[in-house]
Amino acid sequence: QVQLAQSGGGLVQPGGSLRLSCSASGFFLNSHAIGWFRQAPGKEREGISCIDSSDDSTYYADSVKGRFTISRDDHKNTAYLQMNSLKPEHTAVYYCGTDIVGPEYATTWNGIFFGTWGQGTQVTVPS
Repeated sequence: QVQLAQSGGGLVQPGGSLRLSCSASGFFLNSHAIGWFRQAPGKEREGISCIDSSDDSTYYADSVKGRFTISRDDHKNTAYLQMNSLKPEHTAVYYCGTDIVGPEYATTWNGIFFGTWGQGTQVTVPS
């Protein structure tokens, strides 16, 4: 069964850092694209970073370039999102996603399809 299990997140003060984890089961993460998305209250889910498995290229939304870093540990079959210098506007539910068709929400970002998701994790940066 294809699954993504997220961990990390929580409450962090402005300027602080967090690392989100996304562990895959039922498939090998290095054979699929993996991305991180976020959804703030009242807004649509937006892509913020991904790894294209075809050549391991990484992509970042302009809003997080230089601040967030995506990585993947193939031995652990886990992807990470390191978030530094966090601001209140980074408050959102963060989701990892992969390019496998799933039963619910699907979208494309940077030309890559994402259709299977982790459960989401809340990141809160108070103002």
